[in-house]
Amino acid sequence: MKLYSLSILHKGATKANLLKAAYDLSSFSFFQRSSVQEFMTFTSALIVERTSQGSRASVKEQEYLCHVYVRNDNLGAVVIADTEYPQRVCFTLLDKVLEEFSRQVDSIDWPSGTPDTINYKALDIHISKYQNPREADAMTKVQAELDETKIILHNTMESLLERGEKLDDLVAKSEHLGNQSKAFYKTARKQNSCCEIM
Repeated sequence: MKLYSLSILHKGATKANLLKAAYDLSSFSFFQRSSVQEFMTFTSALIVERTSQGSRASVKEQEYLCHVYVRNDNLGAVVIADTEYPQRVCFTLLDKVLEEFSRQVDSIDWPSGTPDTINYKALDIHISKYQNPREADAMTKVQAELDETKIILHNTMESLLERGEKLDDLVAKSEHLGNQSKAFYKTARKQNSCCEIM
């Protein structure tokens, strides 16, 4: 599970304007990083342009999943992740980032802003924090803990069943031993009864 790109864009009448972006391209070779970043920037702008206001979407592009959210005020965000990354966590991240951005950056700056002129530094923090969705998202963390608890419970139940089978074997053996000892007692009593002195 990996996040590659997190971008904030303003959807204009004809094209989307990139306001701020953060990338984690450490999994690509040094020589590929600039072209991969360019591809992700282009794809993010294209997806925002084609997404209607007030809607969310997920688009598969090669081996990546691009999650987009464009608000009614034309502010949009795109996160590009691998296919294993949970969709719900992506949209939670997009909501959080857009809310923070709209509080910190005045809406007058959105149509004409560029990554150099917009003063918003939290994207790098968010992209590194959300690399592990279990740590960043409370619901995913609880789900992971529930899964671990379920595994432990299954193992405990299996060991209890094995113990139960062993106990059943012991009970059967003790019953068999009890029957044998009764038979021995009867046989010994018969043998001893003929030898009694009167």
